[in-house]
Amino acid sequence: MRGKSDQVKFLGTAGARFVMMRQLRSSAGTWLSLGGTNVLIDPGPGTLVRCATSRPKLNPTTLDAIVLSHKHLDHANDVNVMIEAMTEGGFKKRGMLLCPSDAISGDDPVVMKYLRSYLDEIKVFEEGGSYNVGNLKISTPKRHVHGVETYGLEFSLRGRSEPLISFITDTKYFEGLEDVYNGRILVINVVRYEMREGVDHLCVKDVEKIIKARQPELAILTHFGMTMLRNKPHEIARKLSERTGANVIAAHDGMLLDLTPYF
Repeated sequence: MRGKSDQVKFLGTAGARFVMMRQLRSSAGTWLSLGGTNVLIDPGPGTLVRCATSRPKLNPTTLDAIVLSHKHLDHANDVNVMIEAMTEGGFKKRGMLLCPSDAISGDDPVVMKYLRSYLDEIKVFEEGGSYNVGNLKISTPKRHVHGVETYGLEFSLRGRSEPLISFITDTKYFEGLEDVYNGRILVINVVRYEMREGVDHLCVKDVEKIIKARQPELAILTHFGMTMLRNKPHEIARKLSERTGANVIAAHDGMLLDLTPYF
């Protein structure tokens, strides 16, 4: 079932702590509307403000789910306030949270306990998992190599086997990563321009390998660190298009993508 407004909005495109702390790019996550279902992905610092100042405004009470790929601050800082906003302060029990287990357990959870009762349901990710939210199926095909429990995400309309949009979230490159994600649109977090030892993030060389292997209809670069900003993401995307033969673009804060042509 397609919705009236099938689209993805990049509320923020910041990656890594320095871009986030200086707000050189917004760190407000991504809003996906598909098949009449609204999902907020990785609400980092400033998400609530960005929703309120978007044109048109994004109303948190229309959200069906909030998704955390992992619990790092730039991905999860606003999860609590967005749960509060989604449920109108808990007066309307509704919505779903999908997240890794360490976001809600152990010594360092990021989701406050009192807010969890405001939700209809909490689903804990696992590798190879599949989860129904409204008219969507959300899949977590692979656990990533990152500092905390992290999963990539695939979104498809229920009843369809092929994912429409895949998100390769934060991870160090590992053998076979280029074989995992099958969305017609491939969103890739690329923090580093060049690889740096000890940093569990993708660089441009990794992304080139993935795009060449997958050949998506559209590849979108996002989640930029300082070295990416210095080297101009739109120029990097243009060069990747030339080298891979794929359509590659760089996201910018507030970018709205109509998903209709990709059905």
